[in-house]
Amino acid sequence: MTDANSATRRYLALWFPFLPTDRLRMQEAGSRNRMADTPPDAPLVLVAKVKGALRLCAVDAQARRMGIVTGQTLADARALQPELLVAEMDEAADRQWLKRLAQRCIDWSPLVTTVPPDAITLDITGAGHLFGGDAGLAAQAEAAFTDGGMSVRLAMAATAEAAQALARHAGLPVGDERAAIRALPVVALGLDADAELALRRAGLKTIGDVAARPAASIAARFGMGAVTALRRLAGEEQAPIAALPQPEPLHFERRFAEPVAHQASVAACLLDLLRDAARVLEQRGLGGRRCALTRFRSDGARPRLDSQTSQPTRDPAQVVRLFDERIGALADPLDPGFGYDRITLFLPTTEPLGASQPTLDGQEPDTALLSGLIDRLSMRLGPGSLRRLIPQDSHIPEQAQLALPAIDDRAPAPWPAPPPDEPPLRPLFLFDPPQPVDVIAEVPDGPPHRFRWQRKLHEVRLYEGPERIASEWWRHKEGESPGKGALTRDYYRVEDVRGRRYWIFRHGLYEEKPDPRWYLHGLFA
Repeated sequence: MTDANSATRRYLALWFPFLPTDRLRMQEAGSRNRMADTPPDAPLVLVAKVKGALRLCAVDAQARRMGIVTGQTLADARALQPELLVAEMDEAADRQWLKRLAQRCIDWSPLVTTVPPDAITLDITGAGHLFGGDAGLAAQAEAAFTDGGMSVRLAMAATAEAAQALARHAGLPVGDERAAIRALPVVALGLDADAELALRRAGLKTIGDVAARPAASIAARFGMGAVTALRRLAGEEQAPIAALPQPEPLHFERRFAEPVAHQASVAACLLDLLRDAARVLEQRGLGGRRCALTRFRSDGARPRLDSQTSQPTRDPAQVVRLFDERIGALADPLDPGFGYDRITLFLPTTEPLGASQPTLDGQEPDTALLSGLIDRLSMRLGPGSLRRLIPQDSHIPEQAQLALPAIDDRAPAPWPAPPPDEPPLRPLFLFDPPQPVDVIAEVPDGPPHRFRWQRKLHEVRLYEGPERIASEWWRHKEGESPGKGALTRDYYRVEDVRGRRYWIFRHGLYEEKPDPRWYLHGLFA
């Protein structure tokens, strides 16, 4: 089904079967409206007025499982499910949302095109090795969208049309691409309803049935569109693909007729460049996170200064302050030499930036003040000097958080909140590594009765536990028992007679180790 020219190319198709409803749920997830208080599995439909009646234009997965399909009247759908959640169809918002999804795909391929109303095609030729192969690239793309709340189906093929057809009617994985294409129903040709009905009435139910007939007879009876669609699925004809245009990096410069050496002139030029950048960023709805200022000296030297912000911004004054911090932290002052012939400002990293609301007293919100402090300290001390802990998906206590540079973590993930009116399950202070203690227990595998830490004996008055945390089984070598080098921990929250609280664990079960040791892992406030 593929020729020698098309076999070297690979396309990845992404089909979002519930794009309108997924888009609405994601956009309104954080808003205080009726959808915010609705269970996530409540059926949702989008309607529009067609010939004087409200008809369903899009349904979500839950509604489809209940037998509700597009084209039904709203009255018929409510008869099947009275608690149906209804919203108005917004095709313009769906097109904009599809464009945003396509821009996200530029991380995997520079050649991305939208297939309205609900699909995207990526030319991944030569890009798979960067992600562990084509399958690794597809898995990464699928995880990125499903984790964000979008339902997606993927397929790969030698032509864009074949990949789209497989995504809609077969999906991954596909063992034999040629056989999978031939097994697709005739609806995969993308013809109009009359042509599709004519094919079915002629007994042609699959792509293979159509491909087995002479092209001349197919064109004479069903139109040239059927032959063209078949040739494109087979890779015998290439359709033009309009790739999504990628915005050019923002670059601004000033050239001088005579070299400029005065610091005040350089500062004024920087401010002008930042104002130019702010106007362009505002037109695009973006904010800059990284700025690079390059000064071209008359002797050929090109000293460069970089700044970075934790939040996207287009405020020239804020960036100027950061550059001042950067200059102040340099060991040697700026040396213009015989002057600068040219000064350039480059913004390599930009992100969407919407409008922000100040407080009622006209002050900046706390998040803006905190991000400004992070920017100044990171610029003065270095990006790695100021770190922020973010939660990690691990039940091992010392691996449940990760320290990253605060300026790189723009939107920190929320930490799980303890149950109301309950003591914390984890202490605020952890020892790294845990400190060994001598424990006396009433029974070998029982809770601690007293323990000695830092040469002081502590009598246990109250305890709670054990909380058993097993080792991560996937880290064991093949054929290795779980107890070898990866012991189970039994944690206890204990309180001594003086009211001080500790987090203690026994490292290993008696069937894993004959003499397990005890450790103090943390202190409760």
